[in-house]
Amino acid sequence: MTNSVSTRLAVLGSGPAGYTAAIYAARAGLSPIVIQGIQPGGQLTTTTDVENYPGFRDVIQGPWLMEEMQAQAEHVGTKIAWDHISSVDLSRRPFVLKGDGGTEYHADALVIATGAQAKWLGLPSEEHMKGRGASACATCDGFFYRGKKVAVIGGGNTAVEEALYLTNHSHDVTLIHRRDSLRAEKILQDRLFANEKINIVWDSEVVEFVGGGDPEALVGLDIRNRNTGEISRIECEGAFVAIGHKPATELFGSQLELDEDGYIKVETGTTNTSIEGVFAAGDVMDKTYRQAVTAAGTGCMAALDAEKYLASMEYEALAAE
Repeated sequence: MTNSVSTRLAVLGSGPAGYTAAIYAARAGLSPIVIQGIQPGGQLTTTTDVENYPGFRDVIQGPWLMEEMQAQAEHVGTKIAWDHISSVDLSRRPFVLKGDGGTEYHADALVIATGAQAKWLGLPSEEHMKGRGASACATCDGFFYRGKKVAVIGGGNTAVEEALYLTNHSHDVTLIHRRDSLRAEKILQDRLFANEKINIVWDSEVVEFVGGGDPEALVGLDIRNRNTGEISRIECEGAFVAIGHKPATELFGSQLELDEDGYIKVETGTTNTSIEGVFAAGDVMDKTYRQAVTAAGTGCMAALDAEKYLASMEYEALAAE
């Protein structure tokens, strides 16, 4: 027998966007349910040092920050469901979300905060060096490499933007691209080529993240020239993989309007999606900033938008009686 749970507001995802939406919604008396998904706490649970979240002078730990957000959400009345949603029906009212464990969640409104995952190269050494010099976010981690040699891997807008950003911290930035031309916009390329702090290595791919020292940390990258097959080493202490992100929108692709990169489209200045009563917050709708603090901000917006929507639905129901 299917277990059914009804709620005025379901929040799908448990990163900064999801928990912030839940905090605001709970304080508004909406009694939200947060469905955590397969990675409770989101990407911050894989981030050790967080130094740029407002309100903390000292470095804090990503998992600790998410534990605190969850505790605050529960303290003000949020229910937490440790479940993974396998299907969503947004054509019905209330919306229906089916969990892997057999539970059906019926929600009058829905906040989607499922996030996005950085794309990685998939090398075993890359996985090993995560948190030891391998990163997918220059804005998040570039500060830790002040005065050090760093490398950026990629050739699109994100890679060029990250290379340019890193020149604020490093005098020696190497951009590694597997082709002989960049895919980034011309204005970004012009800025890149004009920056004396940036060196470009063309037609090359990373084959190994090289560690050393005690404690172990990144000391370089082994790269292979795709034309000659020659392998050489680039010395660096930080390597930033910038080959794009993949938003977690597989459940909604045929029901919600997405942009060309798979992110949920929202109405400008709001978190309203193409379906009334469904709202999107955090990295699942933001491919520009992708920061914990901006995710939290859109989570707040989504809760306020949801509260306004639910209030209007109640008013219309009363008026129809």
